[in-house]
Parts: sequence; structure tokens; C-alpha cells
Amino acid sequence: MKTKNLLLLSFFLITILQATAQKKLVTISGIIKDSNSKMAVPYANIVLKSSKDQKMLFGTVSGDDGRFSIGAVNSGNYILEVSVIGFKTKSKALFIGTLSDYLDLGNIEIDEDINTLSEVIVTAKSQQSPVTMDKKVFAVADNITQSGGSVLQSMQSLPGVTLHDGKVQLRGNDKVTILIDGKQTAITGFGNQSGLDNIPASAIEKIEIINNPSSKYDANGNAGIINIIYKKNKQDGLNGKIGISSGYGALWERKANFPDIRPQYQMTPKINPSLSLNYRKNKVNTYLQADYLYTETLNKNEFVTRTYDDGSIINQQSKRNRNTHFTTLKTGIDWNYDDNNTFSFSGLFGSEKIIDNGDQPFFNKDFSQRFRLWQFLEDELKTTVMISASYQHKFEQPGRKLNAGINYTYHREDEKYFFDNIMPTFTGHDAFKLLSDEKVIDLNFDYVQPLKYGRFETGLKLRNREVPTNMQFFPGENSPIDANAGGWATYKEIIPALYGSYIYETEKIEAELGLRYEYVDLKYNVNPDHPTYKSNGYNYTEPFPSVKLGYKINDKNKITAFYNRRVDRPNEVDIRIFPKYDDAEIIKVGNPALRPQFTSAFEIGYKTDFDKGYFLGSFYYRVINDAITRIATTVPGSPLIYNVFQNAKESSSFGTELVYATELSSWYSFNLNANIYKNTIDAFTVTNLYPVPSTYNGDLQEITSGNLKWNSTFQFNKTLSGQVAMVYLAPDIIPQGKIGSRFSTDLGIKKTVQKGKGEIFLNATDIFNTLVIKREIQGEEFSYTSKDYYETQVIRFGYSYKF
Repeated sequence: MKTKNLLLLSFFLITILQATAQKKLVTISGIIKDSNSKMAVPYANIVLKSSKDQKMLFGTVSGDDGRFSIGAVNSGNYILEVSVIGFKTKSKALFIGTLSDYLDLGNIEIDEDINTLSEVIVTAKSQQSPVTMDKKVFAVADNITQSGGSVLQSMQSLPGVTLHDGKVQLRGNDKVTILIDGKQTAITGFGNQSGLDNIPASAIEKIEIINNPSSKYDANGNAGIINIIYKKNKQDGLNGKIGISSGYGALWERKANFPDIRPQYQMTPKINPSLSLNYRKNKVNTYLQADYLYTETLNKNEFVTRTYDDGSIINQQSKRNRNTHFTTLKTGIDWNYDDNNTFSFSGLFGSEKIIDNGDQPFFNKDFSQRFRLWQFLEDELKTTVMISASYQHKFEQPGRKLNAGINYTYHREDEKYFFDNIMPTFTGHDAFKLLSDEKVIDLNFDYVQPLKYGRFETGLKLRNREVPTNMQFFPGENSPIDANAGGWATYKEIIPALYGSYIYETEKIEAELGLRYEYVDLKYNVNPDHPTYKSNGYNYTEPFPSVKLGYKINDKNKITAFYNRRVDRPNEVDIRIFPKYDDAEIIKVGNPALRPQFTSAFEIGYKTDFDKGYFLGSFYYRVINDAITRIATTVPGSPLIYNVFQNAKESSSFGTELVYATELSSWYSFNLNANIYKNTIDAFTVTNLYPVPSTYNGDLQEITSGNLKWNSTFQFNKTLSGQVAMVYLAPDIIPQGKIGSRFSTDLGIKKTVQKGKGEIFLNATDIFNTLVIKREIQGEEFSYTSKDYYETQVIRFGYSYKF
């Protein structure tokens, strides 16, 4: 049946249309030659005329070698005209598309005899849209409702994006690769995403969302790629921006604590000063972006009821009060050595200090007896240093270029936990310490060759990554901690990859065919005394093809079909052998036997632009083999639950995404985004090895789910604007259970002052306090339900000034 579905979908990929239209500035080039002698013709006049009225729009003169280039030409249809004394004027029909920044027209031969060539009529493109089927680009400053927050929060109202458990989801899937300025870093994770909630949005210029990455990008991230672009100005002289924002969260208590524990955070303060500087003179551009973010947060406030088959019931609360200090500094220099050679050097420093005070009381069914009070202090410091250098050589042929770069990342994770295990008859004191040093070197080479009808790209990348970790346990009296599960482990991976892609474009047809070949060799060496896990690893050599086909119906309508194959490799944290005890009785553990999950994704769609708006609709199908997830099991005779990463065979989703945006009047515009999909998780059987083998048999699960977003923007006058963002997430399935529906509403207002140089804002998130995460989990001999009333309601205000 699945084979038939794939064949049917493949048929649709060839037959369905997708639209996108936008202006694009393109550089065209070529060489003028004598048709008889084949010699270059210097000082020829080259003009570009409108095909509609023959009006001259651009002009240049060929050089001594006959070569010419014309920059900043809008996409559309033109007449290229070449004339020079001693030769007859030659006219050539020219179509300029949107897929390439450079077009090489090759040799253009002119004759001594009169030769009139036919002309082709072309039409110009409509205005640019921030949303296409290839990429969605959003300026962070436009998101008024999330100003002053983190990058993660600023993504909440973006079309196609949802948030869950501190991670970004694209179309309901959190396997998203996060890039910073086009590179993977330890701040946001190599592979799996992390840390987005601690990057200030004030440091970010824009966010790019790529649902269907080409072969040029790394193969990991089956849901797509999010590229976070830091601020970097290139204006002449000294310029910059300074700002400060503040706010308060957890404005009131949403659900009261269980008896006799420390109070949960309320009226939590936030502060975010930021500075952006740029200096450009002659051939040198230097920049600095500095941000500090301090927050107090009710990071978790989850209430869980566990029910066991023997009739016992345990009620628990997991409360976490968090203080975070996050500092980022990004600086660099761009040196245009000459017209053909550019050098760039940059450095990024990130320091994240986290202090958590956690409380976990455990009670019986009617709360008449407290079994345990687990209190902890987490003291964690994460330090990241990234140094990058790149070189670009531009050949004489415009658009032909070679890029080379090296990127080094060092990331230290220094984590300490101190526990009080308060029991009815005694109190134990436990602790553990984790130290992890991550070192990553990336080398890349990319080459671009413009062609008459597109371009060819190729390149290679080499990654060498090493993550040594050391966990030390210090158990106290009658400790629940498994002290034997500590020790050392070292994660090593080498990934060489080679890619090539061919882009072809005519007036009606677009095509992009790419192939990336990737070899992975991963070794995970562990302490030989570990009671359960032994050294493990894997390697593979796999192809990752990508295909894009497009047909332009007219200037405003286009159809496109996509196919790509991608992979999600387990991250070092996913296979980490050490149990984590921030929850004393629902314990998270990695799995070194975890293997990559491979995804095949298909998409078809249609996009139309109209006056003051656009509509985009697409159908997509995604099938995942060896899906990575956590599976919860128990050990006979113990109420403890162990959540272990496993490969759960196959899952799939088939859905549609719709985006409608329009400006109804000069003062009101909105965009509406709907994503509806059928989620399927096939039956599977896995065995958790830690702490003793325990098997789980999962039944087939299916559900129709989705989400709906409505963003409204109000332009009250030239200096005052407002925004309302509403998000609804329907119930969905997860392995072993379900997650409930969620809903929130955000408000924001912004005013420009001081003749446009200053800006003040005020916003509020989740104004109705409705955003609660609800889960239902079904195990072999137990089940549990949970509701997390973490901090979602925050009021922020701030001011910034440009100079």
C-alpha cells in the first residue's frame, strides 16, 4: 500500500504546479567576438533594452579582452544589443530568471554583414515576497509581539513554525538543523538543536526557514533548516545601534504547589542590553555585536500522575526555578584585498550560566503520605568559542567564484548537581559532576560556474568532531543514584562530504538537480566498567539526492515539485551513557546503540501573487525509517521509569500547508497559516537495556493533527504600529502516547521616535494564560498523565537608538 502511495505521489510531483514570483537582481556577463576570426572585440557597446518599449535600461563597454558585465538587472525578458564600428548591430533575446545571481552568456559573435535576429517578448516580475517554496525570510524587527525575548520566542509566530519543549518544530517535526550565519555551532547544536531560548533576539537581523534544502547543505535535519543571521552592517563610516529591554514573567501563580516545598518563581525579571557597531572605510569593514540576557524563569512546573497495573498511584510535581546569564560577543573583519579577492575573519564567544533550584515531591493517591522530597541545585556553565576564516576569489567571468573556509569550535559544558533526598526516616545528600569538552573543525570548498541558462555548483566539506565526557557520581546515604553508571566516554566522528548541483532556468521552466555523497565514521568509546553499555559506533556511505522542478504559468503563478533524502544522526547527548537525575523517578538515559534515521520527503505546491498579498498551498509527504524517539519502561519491583532513546522503525506524515497574506487597507494587514497533517507511527518493538533489559511493544498509532496561526499587523500612523498573534496547536501523537492541544495569544505595540532613529516597544505573550503542555503516556505496566504550567506569560518593554 505504501509503495502505491509513493508511486501516486511521484506522479503528482510531475503533474502538479507550484508558484512563486519575485524580483531578483542579477549580473550578466559574456565575451564579444568576431564571428570570422574568433578574436575578442574590445570597446563594443552593449545595451540592455526593455522588450516592451525598446527603452534602453542598462549599458556598458567591453574590455580589452572583449569581456563585459552588467550588474543589478531585474529578472525579466530583455533585448541585448551589441554594436561597434566596423560591425553590424546584433540583437539577442534575453531572459533573466530568479534562480541565479549570475548569468554567463558565453561568446557573443558579431558579423560584418547585417543580420537581424528575432526578438522574444518578456514580462517583468512582480514585487518580492518573503515567502516562497524554497525559502522563507523574516526580519526579526518585524515581530513586535516577541521583541526583547529570545530567538526561540521570536520564531513562535512565524508561518510553519511551532515550539515544543524548548525546540523549534517545522510541520510538527523537531528534527531541524539550526545554523548561525550559515554554519553549525555548539551554541545551537551540531545536529539536534539546543540553546535557542538563550540567544537574545536583539542580536539577530533575520531568520531564514528552508523546508527543502538543496544538496549544498549538510544532509542532517529531515524537517528542514533554520538559518539565524546575526546583525552586520556595511554602511560607510561608523554606525550602530544600542538598546535595552526589560520585562516580567510568571505574573501570577497558575497552579499551586504541592505541600511543603519552596515557592515557585513569580514576577520574574528579564533584562537585555545590546550593542551593535560597524565601521567601514575603503576596503575594510569591521563589526561588533554584543548582547547580554539575564532572566529569571519558572522553567518547569509539571504535575504528573503515575498509575501502575498493581493499583498503586504516585502524584509528583517537578518545579524548576531558573536563573540564566547569557553573554554573546560576535566580531569580525572583511577585507576586500582587490576586486577579485576577499578575506573574512570572525569570532564568536558565548557564555551561558544557569542556576536551577528544583523541587520534586512524591505523594500517594490522596496526598496523605509523602514518599520522597527530591530537591536539587544545578550549577551549569557552558562556554563556546568559534573562530572562522574564509576566502573568496572572483574570476574574470562575473559570477564564477571559489570559496574556501575553515571553522573551529570549542564548547565546554561544566555541570554540577547537588541533591537532597528527603525520605520519611532519613535525609541523604547526593551529587554528580559532568565535564564535557567539544572540539569541532569544519573545512569547506565551494565553486560556482555561471552558465547561459543557470549555473553549476560543486564543493566538498570535511568535519572532524571529538567530544570527551566525564561523569562523576557522589552518592549519599541510601542513594537512588546508580554510581556505577558514571565514568568516561569519548565521542568521535569524521564526516567528509561531496556535492554537486545543476540549476537550469528558462522563461517557463526551472530545474535544480543535486546530489550529496556523505561518509560518516562514528566511534563511541565508553568506560569498560560500565554495568550496561559497551563501546559502540557505526559508519555509512550514503547518497542524498535533491530535486526541484518548477513551471511558471505566468508572472504571478508557478508550480513546483520537490524531492530530497536526508538523515538525522544521533547527537552526542542522545547516546550519552550516563543517567540524568533532574527527575528522581522518571530518569533520562542515552543509548550508544542508537542509529541514524533516514527520511525521504516529497512536496508539491502552488503559489500566486496578487496586489498586496500572496497565497501559497502545498502538499507534502515524509516517511522516516528508524525514527529516533524516547521509550519509557520500568524495572520489575520498582516504580522508577527509565526514558531511553531508541529507533522505533517507521513513521510518516502526509499533510498540507496553506499561507495567505494580504493588506486589506493602509492600516491593516494579516497572514493566516494552516498546517494539517496525518501522523502515523507504525507498530514497533524495542528493548531498553538500562538498567536491566525491558521490552516495549508499541501498537500502530494514527491521528490527524495540525496547527493554525493568525498574525495581524496594524499601522495606526507613520510612527505607531501594533501586532496580534494567535496560535492553536491540535492534539498529536508521540510514541507511547499523545500530547494535548495548546493555544496562546500575543500582543505588541511599537513606536518610532527621534525622527526614526529611536524605537520603543511594549508587548505581552500568552495574555490569557492558556498555554499548557498536556501529555498521556502508556507503558507496558504503567501509564501517566502530565500537565506543565511553565512560564508563558511575559510582559516586555524596551528602547533602542540607531546612530
